[in-house]
Amino acid sequence: MSVSVLIGSSPKFRAVLDNVQRVAPVSCAVLIQGETGTGKEMIAQAIHDGSPRRRHQLVAINCAAIPAALLESELFGHDRGAFTGAVTSRVGRLQAADQGTLFLDEIGELPMELQPKLLRALQTQEFERLGSAQTTRVDVRIVAATNQNLEQMVRERRFRMDLYYRLNVFPITIPPLRERAEDIPLFVGHFVRLYAERQGKTIDHIPVDVMTAIEKYNWPGNIRELQNFIERSVVLTKGTELQAPVAELTSQTPRDLSTNTLADAERAHIIATLRKTNWVVGGRSGAAVRLGLQRTTLIARMRKLGISRETSELSSGPSDALGRFYVPA
Repeated sequence: MSVSVLIGSSPKFRAVLDNVQRVAPVSCAVLIQGETGTGKEMIAQAIHDGSPRRRHQLVAINCAAIPAALLESELFGHDRGAFTGAVTSRVGRLQAADQGTLFLDEIGELPMELQPKLLRALQTQEFERLGSAQTTRVDVRIVAATNQNLEQMVRERRFRMDLYYRLNVFPITIPPLRERAEDIPLFVGHFVRLYAERQGKTIDHIPVDVMTAIEKYNWPGNIRELQNFIERSVVLTKGTELQAPVAELTSQTPRDLSTNTLADAERAHIIATLRKTNWVVGGRSGAAVRLGLQRTTLIARMRKLGISRETSELSSGPSDALGRFYVPA
């Protein structure tokens, strides 16, 4: 199996790749855990590519991106007339992944009412479409991913214990980018080459001060945030030397996380970005793009961290709200 498409040589990431190589040939369930933007879908793809199922499809579904009312139909499919608007029958993602791999992204967002049906499908490899009494058999490998603490959700009765154990046969935890800082130059070089080629530019030099600023930044959005930052930098570059807006990083880099929680730092970073976009979340110029996050993921993080425009503006007062979380440079 080749995992050369996955970038990284740090000890923590090499341990992840070793686990990928061990579990890929085996058809057991895998639970990939890690913060937003750490590359969970890439790991899922590597597991599929290294398995005997690689000749069939890897079918992905984001449990957080589909409304709960439609998620059951997306997963299991439906027959014509199963509900208002079901004018034709439709194959669900589970059946589409037959003989292949089903990737359940953001599994922590799966509604409680759907969890027993998914559990039964995983245990028996059988299910019924909506509106059908006919049982369909499949042979599907499940790879799930989450940025949430499922064990805590089980304790809080927000996630079924039996489903958790069914998914957590082989756990893989991806370290955040800040814990594999030695890999950052590899990502920078890769993304500079990628976007320079796409934009028809030749960029063959990255200034030392630019790389230093990038390496010192905490990257709460992880690889996805770094990728978007480099793409923006390539757009801004004239000539062969990378021109990166490092002021954005130096003004937001946490200098001391020992006296503040990572949640505080993440909250402050999200609020600062939202203020720059006048609290616009989605769209090309919205905060989600700047943070390297999906719109639905950013909204979920805002809810979890208690971020709203009203409370943030009231709490900041006349002083800089970031001062509560960051020591000035």
